[in-house]
Amino acid sequence: MLKPLKQSVGIDVAKSELVVSLGRMNQDTSIELIACKTFVNNKTGFEKLVHWTKKILSDEATILYVMEATGIYHESLAYYLSDQGHQVSIVLPNKICNYARTLDIKTVTDKSASQAIARFGLERRLEVWQRPQKVFRELKQLTRERDQLIAERTMLKNQLHAEQSEAFPNERSIDRLIERITLLNRQEKDIRKELVVVIRNNVKLADQIKAITSIPGIGPLTAVIVLAETNGFELIRSKKQLVSYAGLDVREKLSGTSVKGKPRISKKGNRHLRKALHLPSLAAIRSNDRFKAIFARLIARHGIKMKATVAIQRKLLELTYIIWKTNKLYDSTYFQNETQTAL
Repeated sequence: MLKPLKQSVGIDVAKSELVVSLGRMNQDTSIELIACKTFVNNKTGFEKLVHWTKKILSDEATILYVMEATGIYHESLAYYLSDQGHQVSIVLPNKICNYARTLDIKTVTDKSASQAIARFGLERRLEVWQRPQKVFRELKQLTRERDQLIAERTMLKNQLHAEQSEAFPNERSIDRLIERITLLNRQEKDIRKELVVVIRNNVKLADQIKAITSIPGIGPLTAVIVLAETNGFELIRSKKQLVSYAGLDVREKLSGTSVKGKPRISKKGNRHLRKALHLPSLAAIRSNDRFKAIFARLIARHGIKMKATVAIQRKLLELTYIIWKTNKLYDSTYFQNETQTAL
């Protein structure tokens, strides 16, 4: 048997299970997919996965565990493998999805997905995952909890309005709804205070958030959400990749002269980022002359306000990434040399 050059463990992560495929690249660069097995997504399953992997793969080459960034379900496994000293690579889902399209896969299953991830780990030069800073994990937990509270509060306010508008409203029901809304208001206020404390205890992060909020329309809460949802842009290597991760990339279907689909944003990405950037984009259009001019130019071109607003969202998201990387304040002349082509 040829000595392996690379070895990869492709893991398709779900809420309750892990579908795992093992692969290796031989000295002649041929790729073999050796075995596939399913494990429970908990610590017992992690231990069995590592034992099974060591039993089958060779110790003559490094083993790289590769998985998608699937919400929160991959995190426990990634931390476990990292704690055990194994090399882990976490890949954005859109990269795996685009790669899988190049393979001759007729039926997509969990097994075929894990095999595609294993092949991806063998064919690409991937970065070894580094544990994200604790502060970003805390920020994500708090901002997502706040988002849930806001959604629940909106629902209750709608119920309260409906109850008060009835011909014979139930006063006790109204009182209970008001009590619940008051409770949610207090909890939302507590979360905001906790966010302030977390940021205040990290001087570097506080300075970077201050730089990001120099962007028109971007407030402290929006800056925190963007950083929390990207783990401080941990897996992001380019503006294009960031836009795709947020699901703000444009998808267009063209074929010959007969097939011409409308360009649409993919929405195959982090919905929390898209939601966080909606109101800031409107504020930027309303309060900043440069963004207002871009918006007007786009409206003049295609006449679709929502499409132009989404373009501003992409601009704002890209700017947060640039400012985070350069740690410089927003430059009002940033778009001066930009072409007239919209993103």
